[in-house]
Amino acid sequence: MTNDAPDVFDPRLYAAGPPYAAYRELRDHLPVAWQAEPEVLGWPAGPGFWAVTRHADVVRVLKDAGSYSSALGATQIRDPDPADLPFIRRMMLNQDPRTGPGADDPAHQDHGRLRRLVSRAFTPGRIERFEALARERARALLTAARDGAEDGVCDLVADVTDDYALLNLTDLLGVPPGDRGLLLEWTERVIAYQDPDEPRVTGDDGRPVNPRSPAMLAEMFAYARQLAAYKRERPGDDIMTSLAHGELGGAELEMFFFLLTVAGNDTVRGAAPGGLLALAQHPAQRAVLMNHQVAVDTAVEELLRWHPPVLSFRRTAVRDTELAGRRIAAGDKVVVFHASANHDERVFSDPHRLDLTRAPNPHVSFGDGPHVCLGAHFARLQLRVLHEEALRVLPRTELAAPPRRLVSNFINGIKSLYLRVR
Repeated sequence: MTNDAPDVFDPRLYAAGPPYAAYRELRDHLPVAWQAEPEVLGWPAGPGFWAVTRHADVVRVLKDAGSYSSALGATQIRDPDPADLPFIRRMMLNQDPRTGPGADDPAHQDHGRLRRLVSRAFTPGRIERFEALARERARALLTAARDGAEDGVCDLVADVTDDYALLNLTDLLGVPPGDRGLLLEWTERVIAYQDPDEPRVTGDDGRPVNPRSPAMLAEMFAYARQLAAYKRERPGDDIMTSLAHGELGGAELEMFFFLLTVAGNDTVRGAAPGGLLALAQHPAQRAVLMNHQVAVDTAVEELLRWHPPVLSFRRTAVRDTELAGRRIAAGDKVVVFHASANHDERVFSDPHRLDLTRAPNPHVSFGDGPHVCLGAHFARLQLRVLHEEALRVLPRTELAAPPRRLVSNFINGIKSLYLRVR
């Protein structure tokens, strides 16, 4: 299967930022385009996939779990080892809701039950109680970065946003302070596996080892069991206490710890520097925010549209179907591109312009459908607080060097963001 579609698969493309020109070409001419999966950075070649780039089609795929499964091949572009798939399906992210025909198929697990159990722990009230702590943390980190800036320049990723995201998450989970560095190490291992700067773990065949394989997650899972046991003896007002005293089985609890650790950390860890970068690059829009011409909540939605933390997610076609005039065969990989959907001219007026007053703003940065991000409320709170404090502590910033971006077609990460602060 061949076509002349521009490549949006190669992770190395994303070191320069999302390929918006290629996305637009696809949206205009090949909104559902076949992409090859050549061997890249030591990772083996794959069978190829359909790239979905228009907003309406992305939403359709995300909402239609009956046609586009999260369980059949999991949610990463690269196919997992078939032997690992039953293990990977323990995670709610890689399950399907029990709806419609085939609901009793093993690939359709009780996604709804697990989601409800975790929703009870991830309550708005618990999250709101973290606001004062998050505000104090944001102010302290920003002040230290400003006051310690060498020649007026600081790296807001290393000095502020990495710690801000990690420490907020570990407080919510109830991770003891001495263990918090472990969560960052595990997150880096899973999220940054495509980046050449990340140490590579290889198997006996010399090939990179999938960071989501059972062997690579054994250490994290052992810690999750230990933390759950600790919380049963010493309960606190945190999510791990709720989960440890709830209905989750051991394997389910381990997978939730993995999901919350990685997704909960990297959502804010990606979105926070992306938003600060956007404001530094658009001083007129920053002035709109400084002058209180727009609510910070509204501005955060536009910053999320502009810099979504997740670039893509994969589904697998359950049956032969059709999408945007393309015939999709059962078993084909279908990959939605959030960053492209967020810049679709069919939905957003002048989408390549940062407009902090934009409303409505139906971006898909937190997904849609049955897998919409459970922690979206927590992420929005953290981003709002961070930007409110940044306006007070760092009223004037300008870019001091081009940002260094993560080499990844999955996470829209920024590895360093050097800003001149005044």
